[in-house]
Amino acid sequence: MPERRRIPSLPDRLPDRLTALRTPADPGFWRSPVRGARFTAVLGLVLLAGLTLLFVTGLLSYAAYNPDLDPVNDKTPDKGWLGFYLFAWPTGPHWLYRLTQGLHVTVGIVLVPVLLAKLWSVIPRLFALPPARSVGHALERISLLLLVGGALFEFLTGLLNIQLDYLFPGSFYTLHFYGAWVFLAGFVAHVALKLPQAVRVLRSGIPRGEPDPLAAPDPLPATLSRRGALAMVGAGSLLLLVTSVGRSFDGPLRRIALLTPRGGTEQGPGPNAFQVNKTAAAVRIAPADTGERWRLTVRGPAGELRFSRAELLAMEQHSAALPIACVEGWSTSDQVWRGVRLSDLAALAGYPDSPPDVFVESLQRSGSFRKAALRDNQVRDGRSLLALEVNGAPLSPDHGYPARIIVPAAPGVLNTKWVETLTFGEL
Repeated sequence: MPERRRIPSLPDRLPDRLTALRTPADPGFWRSPVRGARFTAVLGLVLLAGLTLLFVTGLLSYAAYNPDLDPVNDKTPDKGWLGFYLFAWPTGPHWLYRLTQGLHVTVGIVLVPVLLAKLWSVIPRLFALPPARSVGHALERISLLLLVGGALFEFLTGLLNIQLDYLFPGSFYTLHFYGAWVFLAGFVAHVALKLPQAVRVLRSGIPRGEPDPLAAPDPLPATLSRRGALAMVGAGSLLLLVTSVGRSFDGPLRRIALLTPRGGTEQGPGPNAFQVNKTAAAVRIAPADTGERWRLTVRGPAGELRFSRAELLAMEQHSAALPIACVEGWSTSDQVWRGVRLSDLAALAGYPDSPPDVFVESLQRSGSFRKAALRDNQVRDGRSLLALEVNGAPLSPDHGYPARIIVPAAPGVLNTKWVETLTFGEL
């Protein structure tokens, strides 16, 4: 009679099953053969260069608003000593803000695959136990928390702003500004702790006899080499570059800038056929507001002066070829604007020799930047205009008819549309 084999009961099998279960804190849980110190070091050095450029261009973007000039320009109240870097934003070269903000947004988009790959490569370390083995290790973990949290927050809010999806609570300017300083604290600490190690790994590799601290102890069979993984990351960044950079620069790439609302769209024929941010309808500018009854009010030591559009057109007209560049990263090519110099209007207001700052108010009654301040160096520049025409035609309603501000190198929101009042004087 054949011997009966005993089938293990559930209680007998349970200990084996439990021992087979692994948690993220167990190094054996992570089995990708791609992870390794050299792979992470390459990604880290790319991020070091890219994130440094992002932070510098971000500070330049904030400075371009001249936030210490007037409270209406400053969307980050109580910034205190964090505003130490501010300076009077120049008016030349005229494409300066187009370049710096275009770089800021484009590099941010391109770095997304690199950032995600870097976080994936080190994620086992985030679950390592114990959380802190020493004071130095505790400081490293804290810096890592600031770095990862700050980077994800900055990238997320920046990408949402580009896509015009304002899902975050509060002002984008305030959140992005303070988030950048939190990120910087973690970034500087992490670079100080890890840069020497990354450079050593790239130069000499892992010393013979020492284990790779990021490699899986029990890796699965390789289906992709580490060089192949880096190539995939690079291909992802290249794809994002090709499908986004065109909304910041001229040429055929503008037509395939499909990942941004301000790119890849045709504006139609005619002199006013170039990008706009806010339309007249969106801010409830009615034809009656800009019709025959409209008057420009100019204030200064000479009193309060009022001009119709016809009277402004009768003044000496000047032209300037300038782009519009937005904080969202999109920009136009140079458009030929024509109108009255701000310095000439300052002379009429009572400042014939040294034009001062100017406070600009729009017909727009709600929303951000319906009021803005410009520095005296911006008013003095001969290319700074109260524009009445563009590319040989009157402004369209969406481009600010009956009159708008155009200033070289200024962020688009400071080029106020539907201007109603100019108040000249020290701000």
